[in-house]
Amino acid sequence: MKTIVHNPFDRSPIAEVPLVGWAQIDEWLNEAQLLHRDRHGWLAVHERVAILRRAADIMRERAEDLALQIVREGGKPLVDARVEAGRAINSVDLCVQALSDGGGHEIPMDLTEAGAGRTAYTFREPIGPVVAISAFNHPLNLIVHQVGPAVAAGCPVLIKPALETPLSCQSFVGILHEAGLPGAWCRFAPCSNNVAERMVTDPRTAFFSFIGSAKIGWMLRSKLAPGTRIALEHGGAAPVIVDSGVERAAVIASLLKGGFYHSGQVCVSVQRVFVPAAELKDFANDLGRAAEKLVVGDPADAGTQCGPLIRTEEVDRVERWVDEAIAAGGTLVCGGSRLSDTLFSPTVIVDPPESAKVSQEEIFGPVICVYGYDDIDLAIEQANALPYAFQAAVFTDRLSIANHCIRSLTGSAVMVNDHTAFRVDWMPFAGLRRSGLGVGGIAYTMEDMSIEKMAVWNWPTAAS
Repeated sequence: MKTIVHNPFDRSPIAEVPLVGWAQIDEWLNEAQLLHRDRHGWLAVHERVAILRRAADIMRERAEDLALQIVREGGKPLVDARVEAGRAINSVDLCVQALSDGGGHEIPMDLTEAGAGRTAYTFREPIGPVVAISAFNHPLNLIVHQVGPAVAAGCPVLIKPALETPLSCQSFVGILHEAGLPGAWCRFAPCSNNVAERMVTDPRTAFFSFIGSAKIGWMLRSKLAPGTRIALEHGGAAPVIVDSGVERAAVIASLLKGGFYHSGQVCVSVQRVFVPAAELKDFANDLGRAAEKLVVGDPADAGTQCGPLIRTEEVDRVERWVDEAIAAGGTLVCGGSRLSDTLFSPTVIVDPPESAKVSQEEIFGPVICVYGYDDIDLAIEQANALPYAFQAAVFTDRLSIANHCIRSLTGSAVMVNDHTAFRVDWMPFAGLRRSGLGVGGIAYTMEDMSIEKMAVWNWPTAAS
């Protein structure tokens, strides 16, 4: 069996990638388990550092090729694909830095008489075989965030990319091997969903890293073998609170980036914006006029700002959700229609009903909903009402409002005067509620993929 990779813009086939069957996965899991059990065969920290440094150097040499590959298979505009390639390189560097900064610590023992005469310290060991499943929207950097920490922590890893975008994953695994990582320590494992489920739920899997659909992630969690640890990263419907009287142009510029970057196919993309009711009409019109100026088209063109959705079925879905919202009473300010089988126009909707899908579920498309409020606490209540919580934002000139939103919004991170999709790769990144489990970010993932082991020394007394 094989998967055919298509260019999301024109749907032309660009590659064929063979799928791996269960027999091969079973062999790789055995191999990974044996590698972990053979403590004398573990890669030393200095070896991991050298491999990761060489990998980063190779990636720097091929940065433009990696960016073009992201464009071809994922449909991300070239300007943003170049940023992703740069972030992926930096993420590999961060794995090395985290090895330098990490380690154990001393545990005080003589706090009570029972511990007197003892010394204790901790150190970190790899948790064991890692299985990772990734998403399509950042086909290189997400893979680096899952595979790089596993390699740095000393864990053998099997990685299944999204079948729409396997090429960046294949390239990164190949670069690691080229940099000196023995093949058995990292396996490129594109496979069918039923094979992936067997791989994830196998008792040899010590840690499962998943980025993608909440429905699938939580289902797989329910089937894990006892003892398998997990990290889930899903999406949300990111809320933004706009305070009264803020300078509108800067806010709108930020919301355009946060809401329409990669055509909204980002797990923390700006989706729900709450604006003072007295400013709602002018604000929404200004946002709509700015959205209409965005360049939508071929992601390979340097001037393109919004590219295609990953599948034609996603264009159909976004169109249905928008039509439903408008029919239910929402006001369309701009967009609202497909431009082709693969492109959907940047869309702004005012006051869609709270019951509409665009108000309740993650759109994952180029749509921003704007709601008016008279009471900021009621706006925060509405922002918090969904069973998802990831990153949120507030735009304000008032310290009191900023602090109030930081305390009151339920996201794991609240951006002040910035959009919800802001991220650097060393910061903690965590979905709450149905949006995820565990904390992402290079150092945090490395900690998840290792265990803190303790040694306790009982020093003999002179009398003994």
